[in-house]
Amino acid sequence: MEMRWEASVEAQIRSAQERGEFDNLPGAGKPIAGRGLPYDESWWIKSFLEREQVPTDLLLPTPLLLRRRIEKLSDEVRDLPSEEAVRAVVAELNAEVLAWLRNPSGPRVAVRPADADAVVARWRAERRNTAPPAPAAAPSVPRRRSWFRRRGA
Repeated sequence: MEMRWEASVEAQIRSAQERGEFDNLPGAGKPIAGRGLPYDESWWIKSFLEREQVPTDLLLPTPLLLRRRIEKLSDEVRDLPSEEAVRAVVAELNAEVLAWLRNPSGPRVAVRPADADAVVARWRAERRNTAPPAPAAAPSVPRRRSWFRRRGA
């Protein structure tokens, strides 16, 4: 039975070759990618991530994603216009952290909610340091002397 199946497959391949269905395929005449490299068990997922341009952060477990977001929080809030917006972003992240703490999954990694006051203080300090320079005061014009002198002065 297996011989009949193989013969059927070979016959289909042969007829497709005769019809020219294998001519001008993409990659024809090019070397096979990865040939000569040591075998990698996860080659398919790596090639998928590269081909689809999926960020590798999405593969991390939840606690590591949360810690990474906490580390990058100052960069995330840097361009926000107000303190309320900064506090809203921190509150949203802290809600995710608390949800994970209630029902942890993945590796046991210490994750603590971000301190909103510390984030706001850093945000204020960065805004002070990167604030645009104050407009220069108008140059002082020397006072002209009066053509007459005051008496008793």
